[in-house]
Amino acid sequence: MNEYSIRFIKPEDAQRVLDIYAPYITKSNISFEYEVPTIEEWQQRIATITAQYPWLVCEHEGVIVGYAYAGQHRARTAYQWSVESAIYIAEDFLGKGAGKLLYQKLFELLRQQGYVNVFAGMTLPNEKSEGLHKSCGFETIGVFRNIGYKNNRWHDVQWMQLDLQEHRIGMNMPVSISALN
Repeated sequence: MNEYSIRFIKPEDAQRVLDIYAPYITKSNISFEYEVPTIEEWQQRIATITAQYPWLVCEHEGVIVGYAYAGQHRARTAYQWSVESAIYIAEDFLGKGAGKLLYQKLFELLRQQGYVNVFAGMTLPNEKSEGLHKSCGFETIGVFRNIGYKNNRWHDVQWMQLDLQEHRIGMNMPVSISALN
């Protein structure tokens, strides 16, 4: 079994995680981006997300092999207990346990922050992502038909949901990731 370590992203990790993400843009329909972000754009995304949410990396033998993060689900106040998750694993490490470990730690932190729901969307078909999400407890809640156009065709996106904790009345507002330190 592979040895992995999970930690928060650092500014110096930006290029490596962008290198993991880039093939999902250039060689597949998994990401709906058309062009790989510049390193400056990518650094800004990391800074914006990590101001409120966790962004984790998975290392194997000192090399980052995957990452996962959460972000805002929707802007309206009533959605504040819900987040969306994203996860990307280097091709050589797909199906080798890194994704599940990343998600376990991410969801633990989101619970501590006070989030209740996590949603994930995936371009269809994507058996590996669907399998990972199901193995982590996600359930399919719907499919947006022909929602994205990339590589000269229309694509469906399947949405899945995981309840992080009980839906109670009178819950406290979620706190930023920095409040947990």
